[in-house]
Amino acid sequence: MRYNLLGNTGVLVSEIGLGTMTFGGGEKWGIFGGLDEKEAGVLVDQAMDAGVNFFDTANVYSDGQSEEILGKALKNKRHQALIATKVRGRMGSAPNELGLSRLHIMKQVEDSLKRLGTDYIDLYQVHNPDQLTDWEETLRALDDLVRSGKVRYIGSSNMNGWSMMKTRGLSQLHGLHAFKSSQSYYSLAAREIEREIIPVLQDQNMGLIVWSPLSGGFLSGKYSRRNAGSNNDRHALLSFPPVDKEKAYPILDVLQEIADSRESTVAQVALAWVLNRKAVTSVVIGAKNPGQLQDNLAASGIRLSNNELLRLDEVSRLPIEYPAWPFLEEDDSIIRKHEKV
Repeated sequence: MRYNLLGNTGVLVSEIGLGTMTFGGGEKWGIFGGLDEKEAGVLVDQAMDAGVNFFDTANVYSDGQSEEILGKALKNKRHQALIATKVRGRMGSAPNELGLSRLHIMKQVEDSLKRLGTDYIDLYQVHNPDQLTDWEETLRALDDLVRSGKVRYIGSSNMNGWSMMKTRGLSQLHGLHAFKSSQSYYSLAAREIEREIIPVLQDQNMGLIVWSPLSGGFLSGKYSRRNAGSNNDRHALLSFPPVDKEKAYPILDVLQEIADSRESTVAQVALAWVLNRKAVTSVVIGAKNPGQLQDNLAASGIRLSNNELLRLDEVSRLPIEYPAWPFLEEDDSIIRKHEKV
């Protein structure tokens, strides 16, 4: 297992983290896994034995069950783990039981700490932006949590580039703790963050935590043009995240060819591609059983060749959008000239 710095924090996190959306159940969340305490505990121990020190959850996952189960699994190993959880989603039917107001954040951090069985959260992440709350309100509340010791670092999730820059500017202006990372959706079938989010993260020295690197399992090797899945399949029941299948099938073809030549699995190669991206700090993987987890963990040892990376890049590359295309040729010429020098 390799470890990467989380932005400019000086904290090292495993390049593969264990996501816990599969922990717990319920009508809404059971589709993602529905693992009980015993099953989840086995996965947590297996991940830690492989060198994983980063565990990601959220208060909304299984309505709090995910945090409870993770907390119990880490009860005697808390000092070895970095726990990341999130705030924003609805946690009750009352009007103020969602969002990024100080009122909601202060209530939810206490609830998360109780469910996790800990007195601090390593990385507290804004799950999604809140259109009804001023960022100053949110950032000051989060800053208070860091200063109190209940939270070590704060991070963003599912935000666009300009919003991240705005929050960075506000934090600097008011002397507040700033977001240290972004948790974003990124895979061979979903490379949109390369347009503006990754450039922001690299410019601001922030970490990138990747969620759904296999596009909800669509790049796991389970699917192909001939096997689109059954009516009870995860993507048939809930297409999350949404996948452009016509775009993804050619990617799967190349993944399968590379996997066959390496005697690896499609999932391992797809994960290895994400792990090979320079901006990536940690890739969050989910699993329903030890076999699936072991297969995914093995991706940490795969180093793709330049030719393999080129093939995958070509089949998955984003179309060039304005305002990039008017100056593309000129910029390439400048870069080539600089490289020669």
